[in-house]
Amino acid sequence: MELSRILERVEGSRSAMASDISGIIRIPAIGPSNGGTGELARADHVQSLLKGFDSVERYDTPDRFHPDVIRPNIVAKRNGSGKGTVWIVSHLDTVPPGDLDKWVSPPFEPRAEGGRVYGLGAEDNGQAIISSIYAAKAIPPGRLSGRSMGLAIVADEETTSAMGVEHLLKQGCFTEDDFIIVPDWGTEGGTMIEVAEKHLLWVKFTIKGRQTHGSVPHKGINALRVGTDFLSDLMDRLDKAYGDEDPYFRPPGSTLEPTRASPTVENVNTIPGIYEFWMDCRIIPSQDPDEILGLMRSVAAEHSERTGAEISAEVEQKTLAGAPSATDTEEFAVFLEAVRSVAEGDVETVGVGGGTCANFFRLRGLNAYVWQFGGGSLHQPNEYVEIDNIVKDAKVYATMFYRLCV
Repeated sequence: MELSRILERVEGSRSAMASDISGIIRIPAIGPSNGGTGELARADHVQSLLKGFDSVERYDTPDRFHPDVIRPNIVAKRNGSGKGTVWIVSHLDTVPPGDLDKWVSPPFEPRAEGGRVYGLGAEDNGQAIISSIYAAKAIPPGRLSGRSMGLAIVADEETTSAMGVEHLLKQGCFTEDDFIIVPDWGTEGGTMIEVAEKHLLWVKFTIKGRQTHGSVPHKGINALRVGTDFLSDLMDRLDKAYGDEDPYFRPPGSTLEPTRASPTVENVNTIPGIYEFWMDCRIIPSQDPDEILGLMRSVAAEHSERTGAEISAEVEQKTLAGAPSATDTEEFAVFLEAVRSVAEGDVETVGVGGGTCANFFRLRGLNAYVWQFGGGSLHQPNEYVEIDNIVKDAKVYATMFYRLCV
């Protein structure tokens, strides 16, 4: 079958794509660390959509911290005669919906409107699941004369990836002969291919003061007051010490941001004795996460000594950035040309701060590339996906499969 016929099959699947992504949205898939019950029901549903593969295998594993929860991973392959596999890697889990009052319609009730489907996980990462499935469906049945074709649909991307991509890597599912696409970040016109990421550092700060009545603050140590003064000073020092930029990245500098804070007391007339907040740090490769952590702890020690409060800084997650993926290979040239066929402008390679599954491949010396048409609604209320974007993504993946596998 000619490529043009394959792309026609993709184009003719619009209504089926909208229906299938709605089916995915209806099934919650929030990890237990984020207050959910995991992705198992969604994985079972997605697996039912995988037709025409030579093998569909499950690599499920118990959650490390909630062993009664199973984290599912699906690996589907069509066998080729050549060496290596062309992979598309997507993920099942979502972040929590956040403030439900800001959702126009319930997050797990898909709403179709204006060429979009709204719902939690529509863009992140339902778009990739559906586009990769329909790209694979468009390829004619029979043994492939080139490389094998594979879809990996994984758990645990929104937290550690230890029970998702890392689990599959430990099982030997990927090799150095593979070509790997991770559709988990994109731009509106599809003009950027991510080939590098920043270091990731999540830090939890705990301020322990002494609780007392609100009318006698001198008898206690106000953990909230100490914590906010400490945070303000810390941000000023971090901005001054780590303001360098690397123009290859978007945005070009390190982002060191406070993101989450604990409640303190339930009533107004009590001085809080404990306060916690977290920081999400995306650090350009030329800067050292351990050095940044050292500054955080040094500033914490100063404020502890001055106020009498106990301030600790605990690492919740640290992932170093792997080397950038190669852009001088034959496989990348094929992929780049496929992207150019649908992109709305010149295509460039960039680095980003968002941590994706691609970095876990790079840390093991494997090339992985992050691309899709993005709407920019992920991790927001009223998340949506453009059906046009699913179709364009699927056409790129189908073209890539055709050139490298068929």
